[in-house]
This record gives sequence, C-alpha cells and structure tokens, in this order.
Amino acid sequence: MEESIANNSGQQKEKMDPMLLKVAIILVFGSLAPLLDSTMVNVAIKTIAGELKSTVSVIQWVITGYVLAMAIAVPVSGWAINRFGGKRLYEFSLTIFLVGSILSSLSWNIGILIGFRLLQGIGAGLLMPTMTNMLVQISGGRNIGRMASVVSLPMLLAPILGPVLGGVIVNSLGWRWIFYVNIPVTIIALILAYWGIPADIPSKEKQPLDIAGIALLSPAFALLIYGIAQTASHGGLNSSAVFVPVVIGLLMMAAFIFYALHTKFSPVIDLHLYQSRNFSATSVLLFLSGIITNGGMLLLPLFYQQVRGESVLYAGLMLIPQGVGMLLTRTQMGKLTDRIGARPIVLVSLIITAVGTVPFAFADAQTNGIVLAAALLIRGAGLGGVFIPLMVSAYVGLSSEQIPHASIATRILQTIGGAFGSAVLATIVEHQLATHLAEGISNAINAYNVAFWWSIGFTVTAVIPALFLAVHKQSEVALQITLSGEK
Repeated sequence: MEESIANNSGQQKEKMDPMLLKVAIILVFGSLAPLLDSTMVNVAIKTIAGELKSTVSVIQWVITGYVLAMAIAVPVSGWAINRFGGKRLYEFSLTIFLVGSILSSLSWNIGILIGFRLLQGIGAGLLMPTMTNMLVQISGGRNIGRMASVVSLPMLLAPILGPVLGGVIVNSLGWRWIFYVNIPVTIIALILAYWGIPADIPSKEKQPLDIAGIALLSPAFALLIYGIAQTASHGGLNSSAVFVPVVIGLLMMAAFIFYALHTKFSPVIDLHLYQSRNFSATSVLLFLSGIITNGGMLLLPLFYQQVRGESVLYAGLMLIPQGVGMLLTRTQMGKLTDRIGARPIVLVSLIITAVGTVPFAFADAQTNGIVLAAALLIRGAGLGGVFIPLMVSAYVGLSSEQIPHASIATRILQTIGGAFGSAVLATIVEHQLATHLAEGISNAINAYNVAFWWSIGFTVTAVIPALFLAVHKQSEVALQITLSGEK
C-alpha cells in the first residue's frame, strides 16, 4: 500500500506530457474569447443601452439571454461529444461563437442583439464543458492537478482583465469592438485546434439526447426569467404580462419533474440525485452563487457609471479590486478544502461576501472611492472562496455512475442562477426607478442601494443551505472522482 502511494506521488511529480501541455494551452486559448466576452459586455451595458435606446430591464437580456443559452447547451455537449467526438465539437463550438460575435457586432436594434447573443451563448455553452472533457480524455486521468492549474488561469484572470479591456475598448473604439475582437482570437483558436489537437474517435455506443427534457426545462427557465423581468414595467404579479409566463413556466417545470421521475431514458437532469441532502444543499448554493456573482457583475459597472458618473473605462478600472480578491483566495481554496472540508469555507466566504457588499447599499456619488475599492476587494475574496468548495462538495455521497449526471446538473444550476441574478437585480433597479418620484441622481442612488440590499439578502439566505453541507474528507471525494474517470 505504501509502495503504491509512493508510486502515485512520484507520478504526480513527473513533468506534464508535452503533448498534453500543448493541447491544454490550445484549448485554454480558445476559451479566452468567451470568458473575456462576458465580463467586457457587463461594462458596456450602459453604452449599449444608450445607443440602442433600451431600458435596464430590457438590456439585461443581452447578458441573461447569453447565460441562459449557455445553460441550455451544457447538457447537449455531453451527448454531442459522444456522438461526434471532442475535436469536432470543439471546432464547431468555436465556429458558432465566431458567427454569433460577427452578427452581434452588426446588430441594429436591441432585439436583434439579444437574438445573436443567444447564438453566442450556445457556442460558449458547448465550448467550456467540451474543453474539460477533452483534457480528461487526452490525459487519461494523469497530471489532473497541473492540468487544472493551466486551465483555470484564464478563469482567474477574466474578472480582472475583462472589465479593464472592455472599458478601454468601449471608451476608445465603441461597444461593437467588444465583439470584433473575438473574431481574430477565435479564428486563431480554430487554426490551432485544427493543427494541434489530435483527432478522437466518437463512441460506438451512441447515447440518446433527452430532447423531451430539454424541450420542457429550457422554456420553463426562460418563461420564469421573462416573467420576473416584466414586473419592472407592469408593476407586479397582478399583471397578465407577469402572471401568465410565470405560471406557464412553473407548469412546465412541474411537467419536467414528472417526466424525469418516470422516463426510461436518462433525463437531462437526474432528479434522483436530490435524494442526497448534501447534493440538494450544494445545488441550492450553486444557484444562489450564480445570482450573487452575475447579479453583482451587472450592478457594479452600472452603479459606477449611473450613480458616480464615471466613464466606462474608469468603471472597468474600479472593478479590478474584486477580481484581485477572487484571485487571492481562489488559488488557495483547493488545499484548504482538502484540510477542513467545504462547509466552514463556504460559510465564512458568504459572510465575507455580504460584508464586502454592505458599503454599496449605503454608497452615493460622494462615498470615498478607496472605501469602495476596499469593499470590492473583500467582496471578491468572499466570492473566490465559494465556488471550488461547492464543486468538490457536490460529489460527496454519490456513486461513480451518478458523478457525470452531477457534473451536468451543477453546471446548469450555476448558469441558470447567473441568468436569474441578472434578471432579478436589473428588474429591481428598473422597478425602483419607475416607482419613485425623485428625479436624477437621487433616484438612481436609491435604486442601486435597494438592489445591493437584495444582493446581500441572497447572500445571507445562502448561509441556510450551507449549514446542510456534509462534513467530509475531500481526499475521499477526489478518489471517488478519479475512479469514476478510470471507468
């Protein structure tokens, strides 16, 4: 046993296979455009809304639609890899994202832009899980840790570089250039993928695609988010424009639950996973973390531009402390989770996130910029401590056969949470602006203060499911996942 452990330790210290490193770098380069695109668009929202004559509740669909399309594409990616192979799907995903970027840059009204962003989101939603699956397949389960550190680098840097690049581009060239810059990056990524990624053979065992499940679940989420967004312009749930889509969305959700529990096929989300209390708690937390993270990324640039009167470039620069905070804590989360488990880390991280958000619930145009920068650093540090422990915790107590289903479910829930976060907080801002008689900056201050209080409320609410996370040894989870991968 000791000899086996020593051999494993020696293998971990071996240098990464040059071929694997080359493929990892190519795949990471391909992920740069989608990762940076989402953060750059957040900074440009106010500019886009002004040029295309849109309101906050409508313009947020540029973000929400993109994220929702990503969530819809996630379950399709597993089926598509099995059907067509990883390399083909990766190249197809990049092509879809490229076409979506070109069309988005040519948009002439807000409806057209939202539609083309949906296409972009499908490409991004297929791309990210495909990248992960390809690396695991090509590596054969070896050097997973080092490979993960390479792959996670752009994910860590995107919150820092994205807002700054977005600010520079919009300030100097205009918002359409946010989509123009994707074109050369994606073309280069396609060329590198064609020449540098080895071809793989699709599986001979063709797994079915749960078309019925996707047809029920995707419109259900879309209708619920649409109904929430309509409350800003129709005053509440009493309006048919709000009530009808919400009720239809809930009915479709109920229909999916019935279908998923009785179908003989593998559903897009396996509801039997929720027999595990830990997985249920983790799922709720992932959904709420999506609201907290994406909702904040929508609010913060708009706050700096609409309340404090900053330029789009300065607003991007002001978001750097949050990205730095995420980078400082996220890089240590894996080791810390190994030692003490997910529950204490998530609880402390949520409290830190709430503390870092509180100053914005009181902030106005005269609030000290250094105080707000420090608050963002604290908020970012809290956010950086939430995601990794949750992703590890999601697999506790599950069988090896359930792990692939859990992986899809967690991706969908976090992504859908992000879509809800953008929609809910944008709706709150729009509702506050519409219902208060105060004009000008005082109205904007009140609207954003209320929205930040809602964000704090979601963060504090997340403490409740965090208390139900299992206390466990992370090494056991890692072993379970590794054994699953070997199968």
